[in-house]
Amino acid sequence: MATHKGSEGTVKVGANAVAEVRSFSISSTADTIEDTTMGDAARTYKPSLTSWSGSVEVYWDETDTNGQSAMTVGSEITFGAYPEGSTSGDTYLSGSAIVTGLTVNSSFDGMVEASISIQGTGALTTDTVA
Repeated sequence: MATHKGSEGTVKVGANAVAEVRSFSISSTADTIEDTTMGDAARTYKPSLTSWSGSVEVYWDETDTNGQSAMTVGSEITFGAYPEGSTSGDTYLSGSAIVTGLTVNSSFDGMVEASISIQGTGALTTDTVA
């Protein structure tokens, strides 16, 4: 069974790596449709539409024009999350997404950080780096 350190991961917008990534998360869900009928002893369901969303936590870097700065609120992007890195044979998740939120946090005794939220549009795919 393979395990990986979080420090191996990376995030990409298109082919460009996002700078200063601290963490990311991807969540995928499937809706269900109830198909229970009279006489059934228990509720039954069928799978329906799937959806996915995610977030990326970064140290804010306004000079990262192809990564962080490419993820402006309302923009449509090609998103890639690479939990184990982006070398040949590594598994990654990808899909089209819309950037839905940007929060920048700053405190006098800490780093300037940003949280970027995305909403997937279409399927989330799992693939292997060639």
